[in-house]
Amino acid sequence: MKMCWKLLKRVCLLMAVIAVCSGFVVVGKGYTVYREALEDMSLKDKVASVQLKDSYTEYEELPELYIQAVTAVEDKRFLSHRGVDLIAICRAVINDVRARAFVEGGSTITQQLAKNLYFGGNKDLTRKVAEVFMAFDLERNYTKEEIFELYVNVIYFGDGYYDVASASDGYFGKEPEELTEYECTLLAGIPNAPSVYAPTKNPDLAAKRQLKVLERMEACGYLSSEEAETVAETAAQLLQVN
Repeated sequence: MKMCWKLLKRVCLLMAVIAVCSGFVVVGKGYTVYREALEDMSLKDKVASVQLKDSYTEYEELPELYIQAVTAVEDKRFLSHRGVDLIAICRAVINDVRARAFVEGGSTITQQLAKNLYFGGNKDLTRKVAEVFMAFDLERNYTKEEIFELYVNVIYFGDGYYDVASASDGYFGKEPEELTEYECTLLAGIPNAPSVYAPTKNPDLAAKRQLKVLERMEACGYLSSEEAETVAETAAQLLQVN
């Protein structure tokens, strides 16, 4: 019995050592990917290339409610973390293990910006590590307002709209600053899965996602229950009309 216990401890120790070593390898590879990305184009130049877009929207042109909606549903601790949200990552790991698949990423707005600027949509650990290094770089060099501004100018909203101005015009025929509460909350939910939540493709699913946005906004204190209910009623009425 004692021999079996000793053998078990040795096996566990060996597995722990292998896991730690594998972790170092992944981190090393991720850092290499991060450095190579910056060698191809510096962060300053990459940001400048985004800001040159004709449809670029500045932070001051975004409705406060839209900013709150995106923050609530995508990254509620955006203003307090330094690029990575450990709480969200731990929750995502637990859910991924339970599902035995990548069902939740735990990525912050800053990490999503890093991904969209440099790394595309491949879901692998090396890319995720590179994304974290780039997120730290973004947080060191830009304010939260600048990061959010860049984020909404590079995310995909479905139907060929790759920034908030294009999506606002395409879906509603408006500039971002003219968006209503209903439009702000609908638009905020689309980038999570653009092919699924684009209102022109799946209006019912887009409406369900909008309800999730409203729930998160209420939970974060951005909307009262009465305000959230009013927007939800407007969404239901418009869905019936369409």
